[in-house]
Amino acid sequence: MNLTFDKPRVAVIGLGLIGGSIAIGLRSLGCVVQGFDEDKKSLEAGLANGVIDGAATSIASLVASFKENDSLEKTNLLIIAVPVLAMEMVFKEISPVFNSKKIVITDVGSVKAEVVRALESTAGEMPTNFVLGHPIAGSERHGVHASNGALFQHHQVILTPGQNTQADCIAYVRAMWEQLGASVTEMDVAHHDDILAQTSHLPHLLAYALIDTLSKQGDSLEIFDYAAGGLRDFSRIAASDPVMWRDIFESNRKPLLNVLDRYLDELTELRGLIEAGESGLVFVLLERAKKARDHFSILLEKRSK
Repeated sequence: MNLTFDKPRVAVIGLGLIGGSIAIGLRSLGCVVQGFDEDKKSLEAGLANGVIDGAATSIASLVASFKENDSLEKTNLLIIAVPVLAMEMVFKEISPVFNSKKIVITDVGSVKAEVVRALESTAGEMPTNFVLGHPIAGSERHGVHASNGALFQHHQVILTPGQNTQADCIAYVRAMWEQLGASVTEMDVAHHDDILAQTSHLPHLLAYALIDTLSKQGDSLEIFDYAAGGLRDFSRIAASDPVMWRDIFESNRKPLLNVLDRYLDELTELRGLIEAGESGLVFVLLERAKKARDHFSILLEKRSK
């Protein structure tokens, strides 16, 4: 292949926050974007609000439309933006365009090992035109109404291509994300899932658990009435899409449980120190954590310049 990202014809399957934001961002670049979502209300809202140019009646109709144009000079782009555990069903429907020379496919799944498993189960091996991807961006808001074309600006996107993924397809997807304002890096699937378990999946799990705990404590309204910034900031992500996070916790179970066990050990140690009145050792732990956080903040600030 010799591909150039130049206002391709785009199809987005799944019009949640991420799929909708990609769609509206690509439309702002001059792309014509077709969309499909199983939720007819989301599809209608995407069309009415200018997130997409056209609404497909089915995944099959999108695939048929793309195959009709497979011989054209311009490359088509197919983006899968459904919850991780729903991907295998989608892959079965788009399998006719696997390994196409004029269609590039990518996804936005948060757990790449599960996406690889689903692809290999469907196709036998990784399709050469499929580029695994994950934008490290989001919001506690979800659904097509939350679509934001600027969502990916100054955010990281991780690509985890397979060994047989076409280099031109990787470059094509990289160019797409860069035009949406993101910085793109590459890593292997296992490393991605381990890193995300620590940096994203565990914090979301803790936020959900904290809100569930506090909401069961007597007058929970009073607790939230007097919530300080710390609780508001930390618990904000518990307003995220439960379906998406249920799928993430299930599909990235082992890395998530590994880091959760380490965290529980730390909590147990801290609880013991507080119970024993070991304020000096508590301070040592708090100071160590603050220094680590300050160090990371400095590094991130330097990287953003």
